[in-house]
Amino acid sequence: MKKLLATSIAVLGLGLVLAGCSSKSDASNGGLKVGILQVVQHGSLDEARQGFKAGLKAELKAHGKSTKVTYHYLNAQGDQANLNTMSQQLVQQKNDLLVGIATPAAQGLAKKTTSTPTLVTAVTDLKSAGLVKSNAKPQTNVSGTSDLTPVGLQLKLLASMAKGKLPLGVMYNSSEENSVLQVKLAKAYAKKHNLKLKVVSATSTNDVASVLAGLTGKVSGLYLPTDNLMASAMKTIGAKAKAAKLPVVTGSIEMAEDGGTATYGINYYDLGKQTGKMAYDVLENNKKPQNMAVQTSKKLHLYVNKANAKAIGLQSNQIKEP
Repeated sequence: MKKLLATSIAVLGLGLVLAGCSSKSDASNGGLKVGILQVVQHGSLDEARQGFKAGLKAELKAHGKSTKVTYHYLNAQGDQANLNTMSQQLVQQKNDLLVGIATPAAQGLAKKTTSTPTLVTAVTDLKSAGLVKSNAKPQTNVSGTSDLTPVGLQLKLLASMAKGKLPLGVMYNSSEENSVLQVKLAKAYAKKHNLKLKVVSATSTNDVASVLAGLTGKVSGLYLPTDNLMASAMKTIGAKAKAAKLPVVTGSIEMAEDGGTATYGINYYDLGKQTGKMAYDVLENNKKPQNMAVQTSKKLHLYVNKANAKAIGLQSNQIKEP
């Protein structure tokens, strides 16, 4: 009896060891679970999310994996209380990987767990957002892709489109850390290249129209960084800008599609795909975010909203890469 009991314990112990060495796909017994938290719904972030899923799917297929991936997607609709609650919910679901789309969502997840692997996208500077120790070597459970745009080149593009000697306008949300960083870059570029800027801030969708009205007649063009508030208000901004015959250069292509005149920047779908490739390494190759350098997009595209350009008196062939 004692011998039989000892044998049973030994077999059980071996089973536990084998279970501990299994892949995440096997351990989940039905595939992988990925929790996605998005701060708000707008074109750029939606594209990043779709790109992420496509990127992970493509990597699994390329490596002959038939692993099922279940996504738990939550959108906070710009509400801080929602971000807190939803972050906690996704952590408690024991997802194999968490994904934060935009800085507030990434920070919300990072506050709730220091152990669950977390990738982020559409975050301008992970280090300044407190998500990593350094972008080259995160040393936290977080890594991902940065959407830092070529602010200087975008201002140069706007200057080439603007008419008259009035300064270039810059409108942003001063409560968004990533926007503050981009405005600093814009000011530095303007100083170096002798461009005059008039910088204003709006902190809610209700403020956008009134702040923009205050700029009308005082600027020769408008620059909008990759700012979640500005992105959400692009239809309003676009209508006001067209009425004022004001060229608008945006931080992202999706913002330009929704109401801007043009931009020179990254494609958020492609950026999401890069993040999806990183996710494959975490989920299937057991790589740790703390050792994965933050990536940036190497592809830049000139996008012209032909209808909006024509409405303010510009032909699309007049707008060239900066």
